[in-house]
Amino acid sequence: MDKKADQIIDSMFEKDSFSQWMGIEVEGFKSGYIKLSIKIREEMCNGFGICHGGITFSLADSALAFASNSRGSVSVALENNINYTKKVEVGDTLIAETEEIQNGKTIGVYKIRVINQHDDLVADFRGTVYRTGKW
Repeated sequence: MDKKADQIIDSMFEKDSFSQWMGIEVEGFKSGYIKLSIKIREEMCNGFGICHGGITFSLADSALAFASNSRGSVSVALENNINYTKKVEVGDTLIAETEEIQNGKTIGVYKIRVINQHDDLVADFRGTVYRTGKW
């Protein structure tokens, strides 16, 4: 277990009302990496009865935040993009898993794959963060 990452993620999650509202669960982590999951609820759906893209984006964005900050330097998003590949419905479970592509002193780049409970890719997210140097 990565004690430093554990303390950082616990502290961040405790103050993150939005991730708590979403019902995010931490499935695993280490410095520079996290795996999160959520269960899709009815109030997360749009007028077509499918999960709002903002929910999927927010799950991936939370994964970016936790993974990039887990090393200790306060990191903030510079740029994010997402490609949606499959619809998500009420009752689906989404899992976001990060891959740290670049861990620089001032810039970090992460790829986040979002899959459903059947291991189908539902979104591919890429995020770039600025490391502020604050600890």
